[in-house]
Amino acid sequence: MSTPAPSIRPRQTAAMQRWGIQAAVALYRLTGGAIGGRVGPERVLLLTTTGRKSGQRRTIPVSYFEDGSTLFVIASNAGRDYHPAWYLNLSALPDAEIQIRREHRHVRAREASPEERIRLLAYASSQNPRRDEAGPTTRAIPVVILQPVSA
Repeated sequence: MSTPAPSIRPRQTAAMQRWGIQAAVALYRLTGGAIGGRVGPERVLLLTTTGRKSGQRRTIPVSYFEDGSTLFVIASNAGRDYHPAWYLNLSALPDAEIQIRREHRHVRAREASPEERIRLLAYASSQNPRRDEAGPTTRAIPVVILQPVSA
């Protein structure tokens, strides 16, 4: 009779996720996005927000899209029933920094209007037809436009 594999506790899982994100950010920065700058057909940027509770700067890799001069990200959170932390941080404190390849930009985030949201989600789907923004969730998936600002 074999012994079942030990389960990973939620705290350990969260620590492993944080480590994985930190490693991905470090590789992206080290290689200027040559490693981590794409996930499948989607391009990835590094988004640095300020924590709404902690006040600490947080950086996370996020898929992004460009429709003409509009740069946007989608807060799908892999179809979970809650918003990603970066979206909540941007909602509270919209000034952020992004890195695309080796280029750093200061941006101000704003949520897309309902009309913009429909258009931009359709555009994102046209760029990656396998992308299913809603997944199993019933929440409305926010689209966040990142507008450049002077440093």
